[in-house]
Amino acid sequence: MGADEIWKYSTGKGVKVAVIDSGVNPATPSLKGQVLVNEVPKSVAYKATEDDDGHGTGMAEIIAGTGAGGGVKGLAPGAKIIPYHVPYSTETKYAAKFADTAEVIRAVANSDAKIINMSFGGPYPSSDEEDAIKYAASKGKLMFAAIGNGGEKGKGEYPALYPYVVGVSAIDKSGTVAKFSTKSNYVDFAAPGVHIPGWCDGKFTQYCDTDGTSPATALASASAALVWSVHPDWTANQVLRTLIDTAGRSWGKNEPSTYLGYGIIRPRRVLIDKNINPGPAHRDPLYAENGTDPDEDVMATPSLSVAPSSGASAKDTGSSSGPTSAAAKDSGSGGSTQTWVIIGAAAAVLVIGGAGFAVLRARRNA
Repeated sequence: MGADEIWKYSTGKGVKVAVIDSGVNPATPSLKGQVLVNEVPKSVAYKATEDDDGHGTGMAEIIAGTGAGGGVKGLAPGAKIIPYHVPYSTETKYAAKFADTAEVIRAVANSDAKIINMSFGGPYPSSDEEDAIKYAASKGKLMFAAIGNGGEKGKGEYPALYPYVVGVSAIDKSGTVAKFSTKSNYVDFAAPGVHIPGWCDGKFTQYCDTDGTSPATALASASAALVWSVHPDWTANQVLRTLIDTAGRSWGKNEPSTYLGYGIIRPRRVLIDKNINPGPAHRDPLYAENGTDPDEDVMATPSLSVAPSSGASAKDTGSSSGPTSAAAKDSGSGGSTQTWVIIGAAAAVLVIGGAGFAVLRARRNA
């Protein structure tokens, strides 16, 4: 990705990223001053700044960490994080106190966050979650989610499978899809997701070497923040379209891969092109996947632009927003390998450098 060169053009300044996860600890050295605690609505604020797992904090650092104190420096260190906490399996006893995932997404839709990072996944859809996603899309949000860690035989997970959500897979340092990364027709981008530093647990004393589509998703969100910072007048469609147009691939843009989607996300390619054409503001670049009309503007409809009453919730049977499958410990999140890594001043930048990738070609109909 060439972070040092990227930061000559953009650090993500002025862009707010909502991290829906296991909460975000704003007190780690790398996140001090980066987390907008006061911008979390009270209705969905339960444990937003408490992270007993370390996963959500790790994702926030990958996006916007400053690298202070020997911590992880994210790809968009100028961006800011708005934290949200959805319960995972070990927090079921507190489930009633949490807002469900659909409620959180709606709250983010009504916030100043431009990007929603969802480094989690579950096997079951929820109609309330899908409605919330559509509502967020109608509000101009750009949403990224982990496709899952099921490998060749796995199945893509929700929310990545919902319309208007950008599904992210993981690559290794050579640019080859990671063995654990789920093969799916809903992969849209690939980003580094192997040997990424992340907190070992909620004690925040050591970093571990982690693998997963979760950190890849965070890097995709950070990439969008870099672009949106330089082009604040662009819509989510335009940011997404330019990232699709510049993604690293060896196949046709209209033949997305089941492993790498439209290719490896490369924000630098957008940033260095002063004449890049973002295309129509209100036309969906993922129209084929989302079932929208490529020749018509995608505008907010009355059914999507009005939030439901506060009594609406995602209680569908098998909902991916349920307390046992909503957040960091799901297969979309990536697991720690418990291999210690040292993060020092010289190694604080969390990016994989190098201009070239050995790209795996794999069409969706393969």
